[in-house]
Amino acid sequence: VHRLITYIFIYEDLISLTCGAVIIWYFAGSFEKSVGTVKHCILTATFSVLSALLYLFLEPLVSRLLEVGDAKGFMPVAFATLGVSTTRSRMKRTVVLGYRVPVVLVPWFGLCVAWFIPHSSLLGNLCGLLVGEAYGLGYCFCLDFPESVASKLDRVFPFTLLRRIPGLKYIPGSLAERRASPNSKINPVPGTYPTQSYHCPSPLALPASQHPGAQSQGF
Repeated sequence: VHRLITYIFIYEDLISLTCGAVIIWYFAGSFEKSVGTVKHCILTATFSVLSALLYLFLEPLVSRLLEVGDAKGFMPVAFATLGVSTTRSRMKRTVVLGYRVPVVLVPWFGLCVAWFIPHSSLLGNLCGLLVGEAYGLGYCFCLDFPESVASKLDRVFPFTLLRRIPGLKYIPGSLAERRASPNSKINPVPGTYPTQSYHCPSPLALPASQHPGAQSQGF
């Protein structure tokens, strides 16, 4: 049973490990910023288990027609988070390779690209994408929990320990706290920047007897 989660940490070689690290940094990082660290951790484990169960259900059927590779690495969970982001995005279209395409088609384009990554399971990635889109469309509403619960979990172990780790950026579970964090950097207290103590003096008035052309040239 534990392999329903631990498979996301298995990599065959350095190339697949590097691709997994890039995927975790890009997709999982942006997803964590939108939902918070608590919800991200819980949904990562949930997407991992659901994707593995769906893979085990479809593998005997698909293996009769095609060669199916073992699901390994974080990529199925990354496709699940990508499916959630695209189904809940307010954007209708985006630019891919110079062409404007619907946002909902972006994960399917990425699925075709991931086919060429070494030791990547097409069925495993597909299962992750289906789980993410089902969650994003609201079919797995039982997995959602309010922000008040996430805020309470922020003050519970082990999330309190994650807050204290130096160099680790912890994202609060409350939307108000997530919005307040960047605003505190964008709107500093007046007088905190040294450049705010300087002002641009008005240009000195030139003598009226000077030629207008020379006055404009001096200005």
